[in-house]
Amino acid sequence: MEYVRLGSSGLSVSRICLGMMSYGDMPARKWQLDEDAAEPIVRRAVEAGVTFFDTADAYAQGTSEELSGRLLGRLFPRREDYILATKVYYPTGPGPNGQGLSRKHLMAAIDASLTRLGTDYIDLYQIHRFDPATPVEETMAALHDIVRAGKVRHVGASSMYAWQFAKAQYTAQAAGWTTFITMQSHYNLIYREEEREMIPQCLDQGVGVIPYSPLARGHLAGNRNRTGEQHTLRAASDALADSRFRAYADADFDVIDTLGAISREHGRPPAQIALAWLLTRPAVSAPIIGATKPRHIDDAIAALEVTLSEQDLHQLYAPYRSHPVLGHS
Repeated sequence: MEYVRLGSSGLSVSRICLGMMSYGDMPARKWQLDEDAAEPIVRRAVEAGVTFFDTADAYAQGTSEELSGRLLGRLFPRREDYILATKVYYPTGPGPNGQGLSRKHLMAAIDASLTRLGTDYIDLYQIHRFDPATPVEETMAALHDIVRAGKVRHVGASSMYAWQFAKAQYTAQAAGWTTFITMQSHYNLIYREEEREMIPQCLDQGVGVIPYSPLARGHLAGNRNRTGEQHTLRAASDALADSRFRAYADADFDVIDTLGAISREHGRPPAQIALAWLLTRPAVSAPIIGATKPRHIDDAIAALEVTLSEQDLHQLYAPYRSHPVLGHS
């Protein structure tokens, strides 16, 4: 395992982050694993040296946080041995104050997350989306107060326009408040729109990028083909993947076909090559992988050993076609 610092902060994390959205109690998501099924997969990641774990209060109606807290508490001897990240924004209760980034919701949400996670503090507390209904000054002041209270060590953000991220950072800097050290972006071989503005901004400001959906919800691992056949339970029940990528399927599969050719040349699965590509990208600290099988962990770890040539990179870039902005809502 390799370890890097998150952006220009002093926080060190494993180069691979395990996303915990795949674990929880939500029957509607048939691909989600319960605690007993998740434990050997998370254990495998821990044994491989993964120390960075990401969840959210809205995942599986809070049960992802509960499960994450119990598993990590069993698998690590000390709380200081792992980096725990969670997120806030989406509804976690009824009524207009049960969501968003208002001071009221943030103050309630952090305490609820700490309780579910069974910990005294969170290493990285991220706003899951930008909240246009709340003044950015209110959000950044509340996050600063949460850090000052010792409940959170660092703050981060996820999926928004670069101007929104810049506005939040400037507001915090001007007031002397805590600023974001990370951006959790939707970024992979078939969705590269973050390269236009967000990633250059993060590079300029020393913000670490921790991409989610690095395999495009399984597209880059071969969970479906150009004719629409679905090869996994996740592919057959993932409406979000269909809505995000269906309109650009032909262009996306041109990239996927090239990925397949390069993976055959290297003698490795496409998932390893796709992750290896992401690990070469400027500003990327640690891709957030989802794993429902032990081999998903193995592929992620093996990707650290892959070296892509300039020719490989050029071939992977060539078929990409622009997409509309996705994932900011």
